[in-house]
Amino acid sequence: MVDYLVIGLGLAGVSFCETLENHGKSFKVISNQSQQASLVAGGLYNPVILKRFTMAWNGKSQMESAIPFYSGLEQKLNVKLDYKIPVLRRFTSVKEQNLWFEATDRPDLNYFLSTKILENKNPNIDAPFGFGEVKYTGRVDTGKLLDSYKAYLEKKMCLQNESFDFSELLITDKSLSYKSTKARKIVFAEGYGLKNNPFFNYLPLNGTKGELLTIKSPKLKEDSVIKSSVFIIPLGNDLYRIGATYKWKDKTNTPTQESKNELLEKLGKFLKCDFEVVQHVAGIRPTVADRRPLVGLHPEHKNVFVLNGFGSRGVLIAPDASTQLLNFIEEGKELAQEINIQRFTEKYYSN
Repeated sequence: MVDYLVIGLGLAGVSFCETLENHGKSFKVISNQSQQASLVAGGLYNPVILKRFTMAWNGKSQMESAIPFYSGLEQKLNVKLDYKIPVLRRFTSVKEQNLWFEATDRPDLNYFLSTKILENKNPNIDAPFGFGEVKYTGRVDTGKLLDSYKAYLEKKMCLQNESFDFSELLITDKSLSYKSTKARKIVFAEGYGLKNNPFFNYLPLNGTKGELLTIKSPKLKEDSVIKSSVFIIPLGNDLYRIGATYKWKDKTNTPTQESKNELLEKLGKFLKCDFEVVQHVAGIRPTVADRRPLVGLHPEHKNVFVLNGFGSRGVLIAPDASTQLLNFIEEGKELAQEINIQRFTEKYYSN
C-alpha cells in the first residue's frame, strides 16, 4: 500500500509528487498526458499583473515558495529549469509611464518594480516611450520539467502511463484500491480533465484555451521578456515564444488559424524585423470563475482530494498550493479560504 495515488502529471501533479517525496510519503502516479496546458505554458513567473500594474493574488508569498522549489528540482533532476530573466513592460504613452510610477510607490509592488524608465535600445522593437522593469522574474522550462520528472518517476517504477478508469476505483473509509494498487488517499490533479471527474465535476472549472507561437528571428537579439499586447519570451538560439490568446468557447487542444492571426497582428504592431513561425501550440488552462485554485477534500469521501484550477499562473501557484494541501491532509492545518473547495459545497449538494 502507498500513501497516495496521484492522478495527473502536469504542474499540479509534479508539484504535489515532489512535495510528497520531500516529506517521505510514498505514492504512485497515473497520467495519460492528455492535458496540454502545462506543456504549452509560457512558464513565466512574475507576481505583477502588467495590464493594470497590480500585484497578483498572493504573488509575493508564491514567489517565495516557487523559487527554492524549482531550484531543488534542478539539483534533483540535474537539468536547467529556471532561467532568470527580467520582464520589461512596454509603455504606449506618457500616461502609462505615470501609472507605473504610481505603482512603484505602493508597498506591495515597490520591491518588484524598478523606478527607472528604461530607454529602448533595440532597433527592432518599436517602443518610443520605453519600458518599466519587473525585477526578480524568470522563466521555468515547463516542457523540460515535465519530461524530466516523468523520466524520474518511470525510473522509480511509480508512474503508470494510462487513462484513469473511474469504474476501477474502490473507496472505503480508510483506504482505496485501483486495479492492483492500494492507497490511503487519492489526489486528482488532472487540469481541465477534471470536467470528466465524477467526484469533482460540480466545481466551476471553466477552462480557457491558450495558444502560443514560437518564432525564429536572428535579427531581434533580445535578452529580456517584452510585455506589450503579447509577450515576447526569449528561449535562446534566436527563438522566441509569443503569447498568449484567451478563448472561452473552444475546448480543444487544436491550434487555430484565427488565434495565429491574432498573435501575429499584435506582434506586428511593435516588432520591426523579419521572423519565421516555427511552432504553434494550444492547450486548455484550468481556470475558475472566481480566479482562485480548487484545493481540498471531497464533501463526502474523506480520502479523496483535488488540486486544480491554477489558470495561467501555475508555475507560481503550484508549489505553494501543494504544500498547503499536504499540510491540510497530514497535519490538519486549515487551507486558505480563497482556495478551499468548501466555498462550493452548497453547489455540490444542490446538483
